[in-house]
Amino acid sequence: MRHVIALDVGGTGMKAALAGPGGELLHQARRATGRERGPEAVVADILDFAAELRAYGADRFGEPAGAAGVAVPGIVDAERGVAVYAANLGWRDVPLRRLLGERLGSVPVALGHDVRTGGLAEGRIGAGQGADRFLFVPLGTGIAGAIGIDGRVEAGAHGFAGEIGHVVVRPGGVACPCGQRGCLERFASASAVSQAWAEASGDPEADAADCAKAVESGDARALAVWRDAVDALADGLVTALTLLDPRVLIIGGGLAEAGETLFTPLRDAVRRRVTFQKLPEIVPAALGDTAGCLGAGLMAWDLLDGAAPAARTAPTSAASTAAAAATPPEVTT
Repeated sequence: MRHVIALDVGGTGMKAALAGPGGELLHQARRATGRERGPEAVVADILDFAAELRAYGADRFGEPAGAAGVAVPGIVDAERGVAVYAANLGWRDVPLRRLLGERLGSVPVALGHDVRTGGLAEGRIGAGQGADRFLFVPLGTGIAGAIGIDGRVEAGAHGFAGEIGHVVVRPGGVACPCGQRGCLERFASASAVSQAWAEASGDPEADAADCAKAVESGDARALAVWRDAVDALADGLVTALTLLDPRVLIIGGGLAEAGETLFTPLRDAVRRRVTFQKLPEIVPAALGDTAGCLGAGLMAWDLLDGAAPAARTAPTSAASTAAAAATPPEVTT
């Protein structure tokens, strides 16, 4: 059976899959990134993991994978296939596409930015399926974005497109590591909400999920923290939709797990700010933490067959069953 290798490399863990022609995950595996052992060890583990997946696929499906896709954090030069910089992995100028191609027997390899890769999957087979223009915004430790156009994701001239987290929404506000003050992610990311709620509640262990629960119970301090975050997020999103005019706005990441506790006030806040702009549909992400692997698989298939994005379909229930039933290679945690 034709399949490709998909890898999603994070700061603490790697998710991997063998993906079928429809984007379905035929097999999944995970293991720790092991960044405490240094950047060279992380690269070696990625290559080993990919080689194990290739061997497993050849044995299970009767042929080796035809291509591979890998999503990584940080600054990525997708055209050259280089992981330029990733602070949490200690990487600088790692020629990951070449290294993986050599390890996997000269198969074609696609390298992508983790958020844009996840956005690719959400746009084609997730919450944005069928939309000609979408914006995917995950609210996690920081805030990034993926700009979707006709089933593909725009990287920008220098690979920085979609960095909505560094739109200034509170001029002169909290300093950001990027060098600016008042950046969106300093007010509306999951980590920002966690910090604000820990201070407001007096509990240093409290996080954004705890804040959301307190909001649901009517806690006045939590409501104030939540309102500030939602207002900042709405300001940033209206700037983005003014520039990009997306048909669908997809919100993901840890903060989106609050469900309607987030989405109801957020939709209202965006609606209040819109004047001449067309209000997009604002929806939660659909693919969860499999988005990166799914997107990496889609990138790999694009290398192989050049299929139009519209030809991709959501994974079927049968494919999901096959994925759940597959026996993985040894996974370390």
